[in-house]
Amino acid sequence: MAEGAAEAPAESGGGGASGAGAPERGVAPIKPQYLTTKEQFHEFLEAKGQEKPSQEIEAGDRSGNDLAEPEAKRIRLEDGQPGEAAEPGEWPQVQKRARGQNKGRPHMKPTHYDKNRLCPSLVQESAAKCFFGDRCRFLHDVGLYLETKPSDLGPRCVLFETFGRCPYGVTCRFAGAHLGPEGQNLVQEERVQAPLVRNGLDKALQQQLRKRKVRFERAEQALRQLSKGHVPGPSPEAAVPEVSGAKGAPLQDSGDAQQALPEPGAGALASSSVRTCGPLTDEDVVRLRPCEKRRVCGRGFLLRALVCGNLPFRRICKRFGADVTCGEMAVCTNLLQGQTSEWALLRRHPCEDVFGVQLEGAFPDTMTKCAELLNRTIEVDFVDINVGCPIDLVYKKGGGCALMNRAAKFQQIVRGMNQVLDVPLTVKIRTGVQERVNLAHRLLPELRDWGAALVTLHGRSREQRYTKLADWEYIAQCVTAASPMPLFGNGDILSYEDANRAMQTGVAGVMVARGALLKPWLFTEIKEQRHWDISSSERLAILQDFTHYGLEHWGSDTQGVEKTRRFLLEWLSFLCRYVPVGLLERLPQRINERPPYYVGRDYLETLMASQRAADWIRISEMLLGPVPPDFVFLPKHKANAYK
Repeated sequence: MAEGAAEAPAESGGGGASGAGAPERGVAPIKPQYLTTKEQFHEFLEAKGQEKPSQEIEAGDRSGNDLAEPEAKRIRLEDGQPGEAAEPGEWPQVQKRARGQNKGRPHMKPTHYDKNRLCPSLVQESAAKCFFGDRCRFLHDVGLYLETKPSDLGPRCVLFETFGRCPYGVTCRFAGAHLGPEGQNLVQEERVQAPLVRNGLDKALQQQLRKRKVRFERAEQALRQLSKGHVPGPSPEAAVPEVSGAKGAPLQDSGDAQQALPEPGAGALASSSVRTCGPLTDEDVVRLRPCEKRRVCGRGFLLRALVCGNLPFRRICKRFGADVTCGEMAVCTNLLQGQTSEWALLRRHPCEDVFGVQLEGAFPDTMTKCAELLNRTIEVDFVDINVGCPIDLVYKKGGGCALMNRAAKFQQIVRGMNQVLDVPLTVKIRTGVQERVNLAHRLLPELRDWGAALVTLHGRSREQRYTKLADWEYIAQCVTAASPMPLFGNGDILSYEDANRAMQTGVAGVMVARGALLKPWLFTEIKEQRHWDISSSERLAILQDFTHYGLEHWGSDTQGVEKTRRFLLEWLSFLCRYVPVGLLERLPQRINERPPYYVGRDYLETLMASQRAADWIRISEMLLGPVPPDFVFLPKHKANAYK
């Protein structure tokens, strides 16, 4: 396997630094005895990792660049882009380093998972035969499958030890822990329990969504009022939706009729011919006022932002003291189409006592209908509208930050969703779209009047991204504009000192984003008001727990293991920027300070500081076993490609 490409370039002036002289701007101040050069850093890792020092540094690579280039960068050089030889009489072109988002990485599902795949009817040990019969494209010979199956990655299966039964059977990469002498899947009856994760997508409901046979009565009523210029409100003529049959089943009177969303607590009806409307309630006649809806949280709560906010990572944050968690951003149109991958973003673990989902959309009809759908089908404590997403794919379609400049549509979305939801509606915004044109202070009073229960303000504009620090002085001004509506602040929180300064601005709480990715134990530091000099073994134990949670969430077969590995590698690309407390000359580390090359207090601490994808692969192999021979890791940053 070829080793990874050059390290990720420091966005704020980082790089190799020596111990002499004043500390370089944008570089973390590390004690001189730990500082080293790039060549010595990688030689140390190679000597300790392979038990023989790497003495070879070719003459053409004295600058310290890695020998292997990312594939996208090699293709760019071969095509004659910057880096090729200059023509006679022309100035030589300076070779550009690969930086920025790796937009050229493939976004399709790998196809090698479907090769020699065992039929699900055999994996689940179903008594019925395969529905497709001879037309099934999967294997039905367990012996042939075992001949081509890779060897187990370890002697213990997390799913078997946790739930008493592994649903992946012989396809599990840890199958030796729960396969009997004749290849049967063993079960520990005393440990068997129902799945803990909630908010799954019902198959019947998914079928109705795909066929567009679900009625959205509340949403349509609110949209009609909005189209006439009226503020949505309760109507005495509002009809109680009729639900016949089990939850998600089609109506009995017509196969083509649309199905109304079930009311809360509406279950399967008795096997009688009498049609009923379910329990008698007045919630369609007397709607809850915003002040009557339960609050999201009290003052001082910590809300974790949505960067790599998958369920296993949220469990890590909850363990260290995060008060409120929120799912990853889900696109409302994909949810309305019943896409399984999008509904997976809404799953909730029992440890998440205060949990919300975040929606993205550009139009009032889809957002209002999606809000009604989620209000009736999943368990959440609040619904958040993402008006802070800066990426072009969302912005150019009118969603995300673009809604800040579309006040009419923004108002209809907030009013419509607030009308159909029984839980609080929150909004996440930025200071504005353009760097020097702030919009938040004008939008906050309007959001309060439209019915938003809480707003989170990221102290940067869309154009600014992460080029400058968050503007907490402007956030303090917005607190007054938003009052009495609670306002959460977000931006550059990496220590309890940063959180204390943020709370002094008058915000009701702080949202932690990149800081949680760099050090998820930040929540413990904030609550205990101390710096935690966490050891490398403790950090490895956190990664081990993440892999266990990932196997529970994504599965223990080959596809689930590799998905867990890829999320782990993406997280390691952030964790390498953390500098241990005992190595710093000045506390605390600031979020815009990149670490120079340093040697830690032990080999593992040094390995975790590496910015090469090849070293992240080595850490993942400690936790999940060796990578496949054809493994390719193409992260979000171009300079970290590994193949």
